[in-house]
Amino acid sequence: MAMAPTVKVVLGSLSFAIFWMLAVFPAVPFLPIGRTAGSLLGAILMVIFQVITPDQAYAAIDLPILGLLFGTMVVSVYLERADMFKYLSKLLSWKSRGPKDLLCRICLISAISSALFTNDTTCVVLTEFLLKIARQHNLPPHPFLLALASSANIGSSATPIGNPQNLVIAVQSKISFGSFVTGILPAMLVGVLVNAMILLAMYWKLLSSQKDEEDATAEIIAEEDVSSHRFSPATMSHSTSLNSQEWNKMGTISLQSSPNVNGQKGHVDNTLRIRANTLDNEIHRVSSGASDSARIPIESKEVLSTDVSFQRREETVPSKGVASVASSRDVLSVQSLQGKEKWKRMLWKACVYLVTIGMLVSLLMGLNMSWTAITAALALAVLDFKDARPNLEKVSYSLLIFFCGMFITVDGFNRTGIPSNLWDRMEPYAQIDHISGIAVLAVVILFLSNLASNVPTVLLLGARVAASAAVISEADEKKAWLILAWASTVAGNLSLLGSAANLIVCEQARRAPYLGYTLSFWRHLKFGVPSTIIVTAIGLTLIR
Repeated sequence: MAMAPTVKVVLGSLSFAIFWMLAVFPAVPFLPIGRTAGSLLGAILMVIFQVITPDQAYAAIDLPILGLLFGTMVVSVYLERADMFKYLSKLLSWKSRGPKDLLCRICLISAISSALFTNDTTCVVLTEFLLKIARQHNLPPHPFLLALASSANIGSSATPIGNPQNLVIAVQSKISFGSFVTGILPAMLVGVLVNAMILLAMYWKLLSSQKDEEDATAEIIAEEDVSSHRFSPATMSHSTSLNSQEWNKMGTISLQSSPNVNGQKGHVDNTLRIRANTLDNEIHRVSSGASDSARIPIESKEVLSTDVSFQRREETVPSKGVASVASSRDVLSVQSLQGKEKWKRMLWKACVYLVTIGMLVSLLMGLNMSWTAITAALALAVLDFKDARPNLEKVSYSLLIFFCGMFITVDGFNRTGIPSNLWDRMEPYAQIDHISGIAVLAVVILFLSNLASNVPTVLLLGARVAASAAVISEADEKKAWLILAWASTVAGNLSLLGSAANLIVCEQARRAPYLGYTLSFWRHLKFGVPSTIIVTAIGLTLIR
């Protein structure tokens, strides 16, 4: 592709540079507007500077990718409501045999979870829980945080829905879901294992200095901490809520806290009436009589208690009998309602899991990925049989807007001719039918993914790498796409700024209440460089 006019090249490069700066450093002091606004600013500048026309800008937005991203986020929200991530958290502490066992579990569970529910979601859900485990067992947090972030990145490479760059590759390459998985899964599994071994080798002494036996009490506390939180993966936040056991406990306390028959009975019956709405007129009379007696001044009660105690006992025996029978009936009614609600929730959770499994099976069968994800999201909204607005509000629409701006900005930069000319010079040395060519291509992808982020790298290189490989053979074209997916994803482990998952773990750990921990750039880099190089190299030999 020939270079565009000089003015367009300069203005297009300036627009892309502003986008890159705000994408990598969203809180830059002189323009702290964030990634989303930064991507829109880059897109608008491309149009204002006439690098691309408005029609070309609209055409640059890839709707299938946005649809797939939206659908997977909605499904993740409903899976969170169905306690899927709470169960994953419990797996980490269930019968754990020490720090090393915990670290290996983190690597495995975060990798599998990321492949199915995206790496960002996994990091949002598990970060605070890992900090709690580390605190309860007096363990250093950073080995476990590094295991979470790095394994989430590696695991997300195995499926098209694991991370945003894989979504782009799957849609642009038209590789089926099943072919994508079978092509990268061996590399992912070996990569997770090698990554865990590197972590154990680096922190063996540090983990060995801690007690290698699990404290059962602390494990129970950890599970209770998880069950008391409801995470919102799409919005990277969580809020506390009561589970069914806590509600039952509150109900039991309310029923048992009635020492005074006359003074307190009215309050208890009233509480039961509010919850069950089944009290009859007899209970109403008893409650009214008890509440009237409760309004008598304390001094009057003391005087009357010695004079009319026998008469009161005679009068209240029938009332207490009626109240006792009715109260028992109301308790049974409340318990019946609770039982029905429990079964309804279990049935709903089973439906959520079945719909999710159906979505994965449909993707494996080769159905359209975007519409499959959207259909699954809509099915979950219908099965919920409630207003879907609270769930849809948890979707990260800022991420969708960021993608729209990024599509336009990258397309404008491509039209300057700079990426094509750079690739023309590098292409002879990056042919994937030679080991040296694969190594050169991987190095370029690793460098650009950490310089310009992995999704822009895929958008810039994807079509060019695939076209170059297609000249060799159709199989090599597919392999080129998979190499791009593998290298751009694992490249996120190189530095703290390499992927959004790393930043999520860092920010979640730093802001965790009472558990705050700062994962430094250099500490991550010390582990990230050797892990990225070794895992990438081994994985490249296994991609088919």
